[in-house]
Amino acid sequence: LFNRENRVMLNILSKENIVAGEDYNRWKVPVASILIHICIGSVYAWSIFNPALTKSLGVVASSANDWTLSQVVWIFSVAIVSLGLAAAFAGKWLEKVGPRMVGVCSAALWGGGFIIGYFGIITHQLWLLYLGYGVIGGFGLGLGYVSPVSTLIRWFPDRRGMATGMAIMGFGGGAMIGGPLKRWLLAEYSQTPESLGSVDSLILQTIDGVRYADVGGIMKEVVVDNAQAFVVGTGNTGVADTFLTLGIGYFVVMVIAAFLYRVPKEGWKPKKFVEPKTGKSAYIAKKSVLVDTAMKTPQFYLLWIVLCMNVSAGIGVIGVAKTMITEIFGGQMPMIVDGAFASIYVVMISVFNMCGRFIWASSSDYIGRKNTYYIFFILGIILYLSIPYAAGQVSANPAVQYLVMFYAATMIIFTMYGGGFATIPAYLADIFGTKNVGAIHGRLLTAWSTAGIVGPLAITELRSVSKENAIMDLANKVDANAFVEKFGAGKEQLVQLIETKTVTIKSLMDIAPAGTVDPSATLYNTTMYAMAGLLFIGLIANHLVKGVDSKYQEK
Repeated sequence: LFNRENRVMLNILSKENIVAGEDYNRWKVPVASILIHICIGSVYAWSIFNPALTKSLGVVASSANDWTLSQVVWIFSVAIVSLGLAAAFAGKWLEKVGPRMVGVCSAALWGGGFIIGYFGIITHQLWLLYLGYGVIGGFGLGLGYVSPVSTLIRWFPDRRGMATGMAIMGFGGGAMIGGPLKRWLLAEYSQTPESLGSVDSLILQTIDGVRYADVGGIMKEVVVDNAQAFVVGTGNTGVADTFLTLGIGYFVVMVIAAFLYRVPKEGWKPKKFVEPKTGKSAYIAKKSVLVDTAMKTPQFYLLWIVLCMNVSAGIGVIGVAKTMITEIFGGQMPMIVDGAFASIYVVMISVFNMCGRFIWASSSDYIGRKNTYYIFFILGIILYLSIPYAAGQVSANPAVQYLVMFYAATMIIFTMYGGGFATIPAYLADIFGTKNVGAIHGRLLTAWSTAGIVGPLAITELRSVSKENAIMDLANKVDANAFVEKFGAGKEQLVQLIETKTVTIKSLMDIAPAGTVDPSATLYNTTMYAMAGLLFIGLIANHLVKGVDSKYQEK
């Protein structure tokens, strides 16, 4: 009976049983793709979890044992790495079993990853978060990401760019829905920690860099926020219950969407079919190239570099988007750039990311894939270099126009970031033919895995160095007696106080001499220069892409 039920389930999911009839409306297929991609695309709203995860014990502020931003940002990176690795395997598997089976597997892994992450949070075991959300959930991302690409290219052979734009559009828009949903759930499940009152009414001690309060002869670890002391471990950020709720919800929606998938019959063509045309710089293959053969061509590796550089430049910024805009502008414009503003900024990233996927990919049907990437890289370099300028200016003069400049530059960057993802499958179809594009695309997505390490590593490490240097410079400007009075320890313990998050830029600015400029706005300058350099490498690789030699094509 068990084997019979398994066979029935496999038959329901198999490729042979989801072949559409001749009169099937192909416009129904993108619905399944968009639903699945909206669910997995919520990964782009990861930065909303950052504040809650870095304050899971302290709640109102980070305690000594709370996870750091660098630690939790890497969970996002692991998920992206796992995505690329799973896609490299799933591309070829997809061609064999069909998109419905791959979609159901994606639902189980993505939803299950959230649930494992839930147990990691409630037990404060970081490795479970990495395993659940990062590895298992990341595999679900990879399977869900590739499931519609080759299917929609076959349904829309006359408009490849538009097809891939639709296939991947939902992934960029996932944070548009997931972001507000996550914020609402966090608010619903959160609980304020126990307050001990004003720090002036308490006896605080600093032991090994950690703040403690003497409450009735009992030493309790506390965090200080707005001159109030709160007991560590008594509140709730709501992040654990949010993970559990999302895991169950995403699983249900993705399974329903997977059952909407259909594939066309072999050799199917739409009525009034016209061969696609692109710009002069693109090369449309007349014959297809096998996936293993494609990996022997220089074109595959040049396109790998093109995708990797475009993604690396954007993915690091997305992972810390909410933190970045708050640090650059929050201190200078607190009445404008508050928590709500930063959260809306994350949603707008998703909106522009999603729109860019469809608009740029559709435009590439007319201007060519290669020309489209030329725009991404040249315009992207200019925009990344404009961000340090805006940050430097707002430090000296907190005028709104610099916030507008930053906002506009980053939004255009995110359209091109999303557009790069949506255009690359059509670029591959032009170069290698449509027959094996799903499998080739899956292999190419290992570039995303690499970018998932390069981008966040660059932005967190360079930011960390800039932040440490800024704290050291501020500490040197602060009066020694004021320092001891504020932190309960001398400057000789500065390194330890930084590690335990007792000393921060914000806390030092409270006792800094009048006229001291807050360095928070310039923490990301070096990172932006590095991102512009990555785009220049991608520009060179794109220029070198030519047509595939006929010896690599199927006979």
